[in-house]
Amino acid sequence: LYFEPLTLEDVLEVIHQESTDGRLRGVLVQLGGQTPLGLAAGLQAAGVPILGTSPESIDRAEERGQFAEILAAAGLQAPKNGIARSVDEALQVASEIGYPVLVRPSFVLGGRAMEIIYDPDNLQDYFARIGGSAIVSDQAPLLVDRFLDDAIEIDVDALYDGERLYIGGVMEHIEEAGIHSGDSACTLPPVTLGRDIIDQVRLATEKLAAGLGVRGLLNVQFAVAAGVLYVLEANPRASRTVPFVSKALGIPLARAAALVMSGSSISELIENGALPERDGSIVPAWHPVSVKEAVLPFKRFRTPDGHVVDSILGPEMRSTGEVMGIDRTFPLAFAKSQDAAYGGLPQSGTVFV
Repeated sequence: LYFEPLTLEDVLEVIHQESTDGRLRGVLVQLGGQTPLGLAAGLQAAGVPILGTSPESIDRAEERGQFAEILAAAGLQAPKNGIARSVDEALQVASEIGYPVLVRPSFVLGGRAMEIIYDPDNLQDYFARIGGSAIVSDQAPLLVDRFLDDAIEIDVDALYDGERLYIGGVMEHIEEAGIHSGDSACTLPPVTLGRDIIDQVRLATEKLAAGLGVRGLLNVQFAVAAGVLYVLEANPRASRTVPFVSKALGIPLARAAALVMSGSSISELIENGALPERDGSIVPAWHPVSVKEAVLPFKRFRTPDGHVVDSILGPEMRSTGEVMGIDRTFPLAFAKSQDAAYGGLPQSGTVFV
């Protein structure tokens, strides 16, 4: 166990140390969030074997042009989008795809500097505020997407071995699309999605996994607006919801992913009992409902008159942790999650529905 910064230089030093004890079979980069994915190309260039999804496939998921080609080949829809490297380019793209738009810098963590923009003045103000942070450049353009109003967001964690897809879980966000997945509560199984939508989600996930060349874990975020399924993004790595899915459905996703990345097939894992035969796309009616809720730090800060500071959630992540509620029904599971995150449901005040 090493406590070292996740920089290329430090990781290579760890790999060198480990290699002195024998031949290094390879490195897994899919289990540590976005940062290890950014190291994959450098590790491969240094001669380190990358197990599972290749650095080239990781780049295909992150590079907007290549990802758009994969979507088109698979017949999948995404919100209208474009890229911009300056405020003038961003204004042009936004005028072409229509407001409101969701803007997000490339290669940032936790949705940093992601915002929903409603008009040109708002967009110019956004560039004025991020101007000194150097997060938009020729090498890291701003991604501009048409924002979907009144949409339901869906999170999917899945395994793919090159031939077979295994759905870990299909999660329905409780907040509407536009709230960062790390801040949004979600329910497993979904409570308002019909079988037809879940089947579409499964098929779309399989097409994406094949098109990207995934070997191991894949997280896909979808949105359903006016009955149409849209692909928001795909990440060939473990997401923060993998532990939630594993506990909710009893599926050891992380262990199975490591075995798939090491060369095992999903069929072999099912045959050996390492994975349940039925995947997470079909949850029996008798199965308990699980709700994940974000823990937000705002209650630690108070105004001068003693009131708790409130904040409107958005596409930039603010939570500092998560809790989980499990019960026979969705209302009870949701109530447990609120009790764990915020100390119980409020007994008075105003409710916005």
